[in-house]
Amino acid sequence: MNYNQNKKIAQITSQTLIIGVDIAKFKHVARAQDFRGMEFGSPCYFENTKEGFGHFLTWISELKREQDIEKVMVGMEPTGHYWFNLAHILKENEIKFVVV
Repeated sequence: MNYNQNKKIAQITSQTLIIGVDIAKFKHVARAQDFRGMEFGSPCYFENTKEGFGHFLTWISELKREQDIEKVMVGMEPTGHYWFNLAHILKENEIKFVVV
């Protein structure tokens, strides 16, 4: 394993909320879990719109508060161009994300 890969893995700790997002044309689906894979709450369904992203950010804030977690890492597959808006919103809100 090389240094860069170790550095990336080290970003995930017991205090990291990991969110996976399934990107789609109209409606995305997100699930949250901890570093062990234990899922938190129900899935979040949100549209690829300003209102939908607001709903997603509120969902993240609520989970952070409920689980007493500060760090968030969002992972998503770069499906077509549909992930661009979400990436922009995450960057704008200083939420780390990775495309896989």
